[in-house]
Amino acid sequence: MKKYDVVIVGGGFTGLTAAYVLSKQGCKVRVIESDVTPGGLAGIFEFSDGVRLEKFYHHWFNNDIYVPELVKELGMEGDVITLPSRTGMYFNGQMWKLSTPMDLLRFTALSFIDRIRLGLLVFQVRRVKDWRTIEHLSIREWLESLCGKSVYKVVWEPLITSKFSIYAEAVNAVWMWKKLVLRGSTRNEKGSEELAYFKGGFGRLAEAMVTAIERNGGEVGFTEKVTGLHTEGNQLLSVTTTHGDIAGRQFLFTPAFPIIADIFEGNADADWLARLRRVRYLGNMCLVLRLKHSLSETYWLNVNDPGFPFVGVIEHTNFDTPENYKGSHIAFLSRYLAVEDPVWAYSDSQYVAFALEHLKRMFPEMDESWVLEHRVWRAEYAQPVTERDYSHYVPGRETPFSNAHISSMAQIYPEDRGTNYAIREGRAVAADISKLISE
Repeated sequence: MKKYDVVIVGGGFTGLTAAYVLSKQGCKVRVIESDVTPGGLAGIFEFSDGVRLEKFYHHWFNNDIYVPELVKELGMEGDVITLPSRTGMYFNGQMWKLSTPMDLLRFTALSFIDRIRLGLLVFQVRRVKDWRTIEHLSIREWLESLCGKSVYKVVWEPLITSKFSIYAEAVNAVWMWKKLVLRGSTRNEKGSEELAYFKGGFGRLAEAMVTAIERNGGEVGFTEKVTGLHTEGNQLLSVTTTHGDIAGRQFLFTPAFPIIADIFEGNADADWLARLRRVRYLGNMCLVLRLKHSLSETYWLNVNDPGFPFVGVIEHTNFDTPENYKGSHIAFLSRYLAVEDPVWAYSDSQYVAFALEHLKRMFPEMDESWVLEHRVWRAEYAQPVTERDYSHYVPGRETPFSNAHISSMAQIYPEDRGTNYAIREGRAVAADISKLISE
């Protein structure tokens, strides 16, 4: 059996970054990916005519650090474009623009005083210097103390409920704090938000990373699933995959915690496995619509009306131009839910019918004839649920085996998911593994 210096399970941005860094250092690296494409949740697909697009909506923030560093290292810095974003809110049957401070002042769904309180929130949020001081609070407890119950009920509660479903009251305030701090620092001198996108989609960057890894002598396999382990004492010897056993000196596991727990089941102590399973997740169902016509002028439309089953309608081609999609318009409809929710079991056709019924209520002029193509994507472990005092119970990188490590999006905390932080974590864990190899 061929033995690698490092075996990495998972071809998302954390695993690919670690593989890229280690392969540059001369390590013999093997990446195992169960999907047909790299990139994880940022992976891409093709429509029938070859137009490529992410399965789940993505963008970068203009203040992200680790993405541009990697892109520059790969010689692709010219492929990052920074564009102004147009955001809004659907509330009480009406569209509201919320891209600039003036838009906020026109948001008459709130009283004038509450509009001021909402506008001042970003300054109040910046006063929090240590996130641990608010980790014991729920989002509701924290935000109501800052901007009042009316603002929370109209602006934040619908979004938090749509985002976290049955866990809405359990998520700690740090998640919201980090979002507000990040979004508040991405605005230009006019107060408008600017976001970044990678030409051709994030999957294209992931593919470039695969090419670089292979150029450095590494190997990346697709449609391979890890089904078990071979161990000896506190050492992991090899992983069993659907394509055979793969041996290594060091191992890195980057999937969601429940998947890692299933892999280690029977080879690790019950307490450690229980810690992995303690972290809860929500799934995501994402309907990608390719349309003849645009739905609105808004890129990111938060849906604050509880009568609608989406956290947002993201019209991608109000960000990246329709010309890059052969003149068609792209919209993502995102729904977070527990996999026990009956909607999760809908067939694709059932879910499309369900979604379009609600979408036409929001955009009455829309007709099903507008839909050129569609895809429904599901991610069972799309969103880790960071409950109160999350830092006290989330597992670290260590495993019961001295030569095996874990690094997943549930450990990016206090940040939330994102390719920028996945790249950061990939570099960090690669540095740890490199030290162990050189010892």
